[in-house]
Amino acid sequence: MNRYPMFSPQLLISFVAVSETTSFTRAADRVSLSQSTVSQQVRRLEELLGKALFERTSHEVRLTEEGIKLLSYARRIIAINEEAHDALTGPWRDGVLRLGMPEDFTVPTVELLAAFKREHPNLRLDVTSGLSRDLHRAYLQEELDLVLVKQRRVHLPRAARAEPLLWLDSQKHPAIDQSPVPIAVFPVSGLYREELCQTLDSLGVRWRVSYSGGGLAALAAASAAGLGVSLLPASCRLPAHRVLGTAEHLPPVEDFELALFYRDNASPLALDLADRLIAFCGLTR
Repeated sequence: MNRYPMFSPQLLISFVAVSETTSFTRAADRVSLSQSTVSQQVRRLEELLGKALFERTSHEVRLTEEGIKLLSYARRIIAINEEAHDALTGPWRDGVLRLGMPEDFTVPTVELLAAFKREHPNLRLDVTSGLSRDLHRAYLQEELDLVLVKQRRVHLPRAARAEPLLWLDSQKHPAIDQSPVPIAVFPVSGLYREELCQTLDSLGVRWRVSYSGGGLAALAAASAAGLGVSLLPASCRLPAHRVLGTAEHLPPVEDFELALFYRDNASPLALDLADRLIAFCGLTR
């Protein structure tokens, strides 16, 4: 007899929906159930585990430490359940390929992915976009099969190319001359934020976070509009930007790269897509 309680995918689906929407009402809309049903399912899951998964107040719903631990497992169980169903009963006879990439690569790679999918109509292609650190973490937890990420040269990838960074400011409304210097950055632990802040600290420059956002396009637009100095890939430079450098005593940042990861046991289809991404992005093995 199995000594472990079995997780119901439906309970986990409701749990994940609440965690991602931070609302039982919005979660109910997402999973097409009533709010009371979603609440009951989360309560049953908590009773099964003997632990509270959410902290509930009149204003918000937040994951507890136990809820944070369960979230990754819940997503993996749901994904495996869907894959098994599709493999046995659905049209996806070639299985599921899970790809992760930064937000700014989702649109440029659409034609590449569409051509790949036309050649493999029986493959389900799941594409996840987000911050590189989150994508790499999901890859390490085996939630993704293939990831394209931006990183410092720390983890050894299958293929990579240098990702030149520029110090960007607004031509029309420069921020670098203000005191403290306003900066436009990713959220805490986001790419380039630590490098930007540490460089300004080393130069004795006082700074303050004026704008914090999760997307490259938003950060590029914010710095071009004068909301703050940013450190971003050269590909994000806009006509309204002013490039800062030696005149402002700002050093070049050259140890970032665009990197592709996949496993030794990657499927032939994953290797095929990897080859296409390597050629498209100009990566070197």
